[in-house]
Amino acid sequence: MDLLRKHLVNLLNMEGAHIGFDKALADFPAKFRGVEPEGAPHTAWQLLEHMRLAQWDILEFSRDAKHVSPSFPDGYWPESESPPSTAAWDASIKHFHHDLAEMKKLVSDEKHDLYAKIPHGEGQTLLREALLVADHNAYHLGQLVFLRKILEARS
Repeated sequence: MDLLRKHLVNLLNMEGAHIGFDKALADFPAKFRGVEPEGAPHTAWQLLEHMRLAQWDILEFSRDAKHVSPSFPDGYWPESESPPSTAAWDASIKHFHHDLAEMKKLVSDEKHDLYAKIPHGEGQTLLREALLVADHNAYHLGQLVFLRKILEARS
């Protein structure tokens, strides 16, 4: 695998200068998953599901010309502030991991030109989509970490 692909995989793994996905969500208290403290725009559940939905959409757009994206912005956010169950929370994390692994496989596969325009897109490339996933995940992961710190400090 060439150096750029290795760097992209590391970026998608959330390695480097910030906390990773698993560490940020490890033992996230169930009592806080649907709580939106004053001044916060979202709950942890909303952020987790938004990350999952956006990542899934970018992955599917990157590899499937027949994929239809959800309506924006409503289709990228869950309807409820709280997860319906612990199983739903766990499933969201599982699906997030699955789609992230699929994106890393796509980027790692040298038969895919990172610089070629995606035929069914509007100028997007696989490189751009991988960077978008990494950037979007990092942004909202930071929100999740900050939200957790606020919630734990107020409890």
